Amino acid sequence: MTLRLDKVSLLQSGQVFLRDVSLSLERGTLNVLLGPTLSGKTSLMRVMAGLDAPTEGRVFVDDKDVTGLDVRKRSVAMVYQQFINYPAFTVFENIASPLRVQGKPQREIEQRVNEAAKLLRLEPYLDRTPLSLSGGQQQRTAIARALVKGADLVLLDEPLANLDYKLREGLRAELPRIFEASGAIFVYATTEPTEALLLGGRTICLWEGRPMQVGVTSQVYRRPESLRVAQLFSDPPLNLAEVTKHDGAVVYSDGEKAPADGRFAALADGAYRVGFRAHQLALADGRPDRQQGRHAFAATVALTEITGSESFVHLKRDGTNWVAVLPGVHEFLPGQALQATLDPADIFIFDRDGRLVAGPPQG
Repeated sequence: MTLRLDKVSLLQSGQVFLRDVSLSLERGTLNVLLGPTLSGKTSLMRVMAGLDAPTEGRVFVDDKDVTGLDVRKRSVAMVYQQFINYPAFTVFENIASPLRVQGKPQREIEQRVNEAAKLLRLEPYLDRTPLSLSGGQQQRTAIARALVKGADLVLLDEPLANLDYKLREGLRAELPRIFEASGAIFVYATTEPTEALLLGGRTICLWEGRPMQVGVTSQVYRRPESLRVAQLFSDPPLNLAEVTKHDGAVVYSDGEKAPADGRFAALADGAYRVGFRAHQLALADGRPDRQQGRHAFAATVALTEITGSESFVHLKRDGTNWVAVLPGVHEFLPGQALQATLDPADIFIFDRDGRLVAGPPQG
C-alpha cells in the first residue's frame, strides 16, 4: 500500500490547519510527525484517515483517489493520547472487538489476539479489565487492538503523552520492534525531538500546517535545511548567536572574534545567524581561550538544573540565553563567570532568511 497526499490544504472556519501538503508514505515504514502543539499533526492524521476531507488537494491509496471516502470504508486504525478501551470488557475482548465487528471466526480471533498480546507482552493480563491495569498496559491494549485489526494504515497521535516517564521509556523502546513486525504504514505524532530520534524511521517536520523538511530522521537531525527545522529538532532549545564575516574573521555580536576558517571560509562577507545544540557547548572556569581552534565566549551562570546523569546549565551571554548540557553533576552558582567554548565544526550557519548555508555533513 502507498498513501499519497497531493497538495492537500485544510481550512475550517477561516482558519488554516494544513497548507499545500504533499507526501508519499510506503508500506512497512514508520513516519514521525514532529512539531509543536497546533502545528497540524492531528489535522494531517484526520485527513489521512478520512475523518476530514481536505478543502483542496487529493488523497490517493495505491493511486486510487479516496478523497472524501468515509473512514469506515478505509483500512485505518488510530490510537490517541487517552486510554480508549471498553472498561467492561476484558483485555482479550478489547483486543478482539474489531475482529468481532468484522465477523471473523472464533478460532481466527483467538489466534490473532494471542499473537498481538504476545507482541505487546500482554499475555498475563488477557483476563483482566482495563481499569485493573497500569497506564502503560492500558495503552498497550489500545495499540494491540489497532494492530489486530490488520489495518494498512495505523495512526498514533502522541500515544505516550499521558504516561509517566518510566512507562514512556519502556514503550518507546518496544515500539520500533512492534512497527517492524506489523508491516503496515505507521504515522506517529510527537512534540518531542528525543522521541523522534528514539523511534527512527522518517521524520516530517511540521510548522503551521506545512511540512518544512522530510527525510530519514537521523539525517534531518544532523542537517536541518532551515533554522525553523533546527529549532523544532532541538531540545533543549537551539542556542543562537548573530555573527558577521568580514576580512577573514567571524565577529560575534559581543565582539568576540575567531578566524573565518572551515565552512566559514567559503561564505561571502555579511551577516549570518549561527546555531548549535546544548550538548555541543563546553564550560570551564577562566577567561575565553581559543585553544585547539574552538570559538570561546564569556558567559554568566543563570541557573543550574541537575538531573543526576546530566546538568543543564542556563547561561547569560550578550543579552541572550544559552543552555549547556554536561554529563554528570556540576554545581555552578548563579552569577558565576565561565568560559564557554564551541567547536566550529558543530555550528549550523543560516542566512538572514533562515536557510542553512553551511553545516555538518549528513551521515
